[in-house]
Amino acid sequence: MTTPVVKNNFLPPGLVSNLEQVLLSRKTDGGEDGESSNPNEKEDDSSNKGDSSEPSVDDGSKPIILVTNSDGIESPGLSYLVEALVREGLYNVHVCAPQSDKSTSGHSLSLKETIEVVSVDINGATAYEVSGTPVDCVSLALCGSLFTWSKPLLVISGINKGFSCGHHMFYSGVVAGAREALVNGVPSISISLNCDRKKDGSKESDFKDAVTVCLPLIQAMIRDVEKDVFPKSCSLNVEIPTSPLTNKGFKVTRQSLWRSTLIWQAISGTRHQAASRFASQQNNAMQLAQLGRDASAAGAARRLATQKKNIEIVESVGAAGKSDFKRTVKYFRLEMLDKEQEEEDEDLDFKALENDFVAVTPISLSMPVETETKIAASEWISSALQVEQ
Repeated sequence: MTTPVVKNNFLPPGLVSNLEQVLLSRKTDGGEDGESSNPNEKEDDSSNKGDSSEPSVDDGSKPIILVTNSDGIESPGLSYLVEALVREGLYNVHVCAPQSDKSTSGHSLSLKETIEVVSVDINGATAYEVSGTPVDCVSLALCGSLFTWSKPLLVISGINKGFSCGHHMFYSGVVAGAREALVNGVPSISISLNCDRKKDGSKESDFKDAVTVCLPLIQAMIRDVEKDVFPKSCSLNVEIPTSPLTNKGFKVTRQSLWRSTLIWQAISGTRHQAASRFASQQNNAMQLAQLGRDASAAGAARRLATQKKNIEIVESVGAAGKSDFKRTVKYFRLEMLDKEQEEEDEDLDFKALENDFVAVTPISLSMPVETETKIAASEWISSALQVEQ
């Protein structure tokens, strides 16, 4: 089965739905152009349009589910998940996801930056792609400016490629999307599919299987949130093993200290310029387009003039700065290298994942401090303040 196609659609989803219904109401069995020769037949058709098997995007009687991710809106994990939720026919599914891969964006916001939001066509769902981070997507969706609601029943972040165990939770965009929902008082779940990153990930069918595995847990969460029996101030981080359908079952786990080694590799200036020339051209085009969106022609002209002036000042300083200072420019590229872990507790997230369990780690906003650490810190603070006095 192929991944559901996501297409740009610059018309509001509600308007598109209305137009589709009008066009469908005009179709008859006779005539290739869909025109009806009998006006009464049009009335009959329009009266029966409620019998359509297409899912209703704006059914107010259904609970609202918000889906985001960090791999980008065209990722197979998100597409298969949304398709499955829509197929259930029980929810109003809304999507607000990044335009591109933001997997290691962490809990970052695009503060004081203008982001672009574009409606996209995902069958049965109201969907937007955002030129920002997963946290931007969730924060925007919950503010009440984008959708007609401000608080969904549940926020689902995923399904993402690659695990988010241990310290990776701090870097992970998919976990951050779920955490932002929790900050706003909305129950949430983040889902990741483990894969061999060195071999460039999993097959699309693996994501479909991952949906099959995690859907019962999602359904249980929705049911218990509706009943108000789901734990308060709690988010779940779910890690699915590489072969989803051969998993050994669900296992409640604790966040481990698992982490990658961050390797910064020096890159030569010549190599960097060759590799980044095309990217620079794209960035310049995006910046010019952003200016056009941000302001009127006069405002854009003023901003361009200001930027040009600033560039001239910087270039002047660089070219004719202090004679006793020689500026040095270096380039580096970051890579993550897996390292051996010494922790052996079977209840840790990465250990359960290694043993082919579906690891489910509860997350809260409060970061618990071990008693021994708290006592030691209290003693140090007291002694440090006494010395200062």
